[in-house]
Amino acid sequence: MRSDVMKKGLERAPHRSLFKASGLIDEELNRPIIGIINSQNDVAPGHLHLNNIAEAVKAGVRMAGGTPLEFSTIGVCDGIAMGHGGMKYSLPSREIIADSIEIMVQAHPFDGIVLIPNCDKSVPGMLMAMARINIPAIIVSGGPMMAGRVGGRAVSLSNVFEAVGAVRSGEMSMEELYEMEENACPGCGSCSGMFTANSMNCLTEALGVALPRNGTKLAVSADRIKLAKRTGIKIMELVEKNIRPRDIINERSIDNALVVDMALGCSTNTVLHILAVANEAKVDLKLDRFNEISERTPNLCRLAPAGGHHIEDLDAAGGVPAVMSELSKKGLINLDVLTVTGCSVGENIKGCKIKDESVIRPIDNPYSDIGGIAVLKGSLAPNGAVVKRSAVAQEMLRHRGPARVFDSEEEAYKALIDGKIKKGDVVVIRYEGPRGGGGMREMLLFTATIAGMDLDKDVVLLTDGRFSGATRGPCVGHISPEAAAGGPIAIIRDGDIINMDIPNYRLDVELSEEEIKKRFAEFSPPESRFKEGYLARYVEMVSSADTGAVLISRRKG
Repeated sequence: MRSDVMKKGLERAPHRSLFKASGLIDEELNRPIIGIINSQNDVAPGHLHLNNIAEAVKAGVRMAGGTPLEFSTIGVCDGIAMGHGGMKYSLPSREIIADSIEIMVQAHPFDGIVLIPNCDKSVPGMLMAMARINIPAIIVSGGPMMAGRVGGRAVSLSNVFEAVGAVRSGEMSMEELYEMEENACPGCGSCSGMFTANSMNCLTEALGVALPRNGTKLAVSADRIKLAKRTGIKIMELVEKNIRPRDIINERSIDNALVVDMALGCSTNTVLHILAVANEAKVDLKLDRFNEISERTPNLCRLAPAGGHHIEDLDAAGGVPAVMSELSKKGLINLDVLTVTGCSVGENIKGCKIKDESVIRPIDNPYSDIGGIAVLKGSLAPNGAVVKRSAVAQEMLRHRGPARVFDSEEEAYKALIDGKIKKGDVVVIRYEGPRGGGGMREMLLFTATIAGMDLDKDVVLLTDGRFSGATRGPCVGHISPEAAAGGPIAIIRDGDIINMDIPNYRLDVELSEEEIKKRFAEFSPPESRFKEGYLARYVEMVSSADTGAVLISRRKG
């Protein structure tokens, strides 16, 4: 056993003594030791209940003959961090999560690990860690929040953000906003739409590193506790068979994840995170692969914010296994790849069927014949940009208009609430990328206010930063290279004509080559605003969005 290095033999008597100080007995030390990685905290509602999940996992480990030892890691609530300086720390927290798990697992050589995430960066951070460390591992998330109810309709967090814009435009009263605030988030769990957390939790199934229905069983359900117990039992089988993450995460399983991503219409943030996970798993994944997969994958689901259904509806309709089974009818799923069940994908989804065709459409009647995410390239985004195509109104798939340029989200938001952004404008928000923004923050407050003001079918938003999974409308993010790295977005000026053509995967600025060269000759990137603390180190080491915004070293020699 891997753990023998810290517990077996004469020289390890002091180590055993320390374990016994924690109350362990010889019988427990003689069993495989399983690390239980719990991201519980009292700040994020998605993480509030994770101690219950951890206890269920530990019960499963003990039933199967192992000894569970729990430790913690951080977890940021993106919704609470949104719209202020705290959002700069969201994406960088992903790297801290992965690094902290690596430190604990390498310092204390566990035989296997169970990872318990739930929110936007904890899921990819833990996926990155398990691929990097590559010992037997499995994920079980905390599960999605129930949808709220207001005025007889299901609502979620995104409706509250959009309600702020509706109040500003006079479409909603403060009393109506307060009712939404009180009822949109009825309890613990990851926010109830197909936002980033639930997108990534669903993709853990598609990748094969979590048990079926991990992405959709409600946080408050008995089924979630049962799933956690079964996960604790399953890790012992993975340890016995020495099945490791990189036996599961490979080019073919990543393709499965991309197919499911497109069919579900997941958050654009999945692009960043899948690239980062592939990097840790030593899989050469390029941004162009997303469009290749999208071109052949029908969009079967339109969950909030793209539609009126929520994750609980997806679960009742058959969940991710039903989606994968439907996709397999046209040969879109690699059925023979291994999963943490010990069985293949094909064995896992055998017999799974759609139970509600209003939630999961049949493959011969999709919302569209192509997937929910598109990667755009062109003179404004030579290395790529990302848009959630399934959340864009048909009339906005193509748009040509004048640029309104801002060097921060705050500048753009002030112009919006002051009434200075007009129908037809293309709002460009730059210096919000991984390096320039110090963390590539999401801009849900801005995009939701646009939607709440009924401008989401009239205004295009472009940024080298990110948009929340709760965003709808023509919002193009991840523009690479970013402004701070000298990308073309840095030289755009007010009034320049921007041409967005999502069906043809293009994003261009209508400038001559001579004018572009002239502007670049006059351009010099501003000095970094980040002089101390974690963000100062982060911006020195982070890569471009088109490579997953992972940490690298720029030091020479």
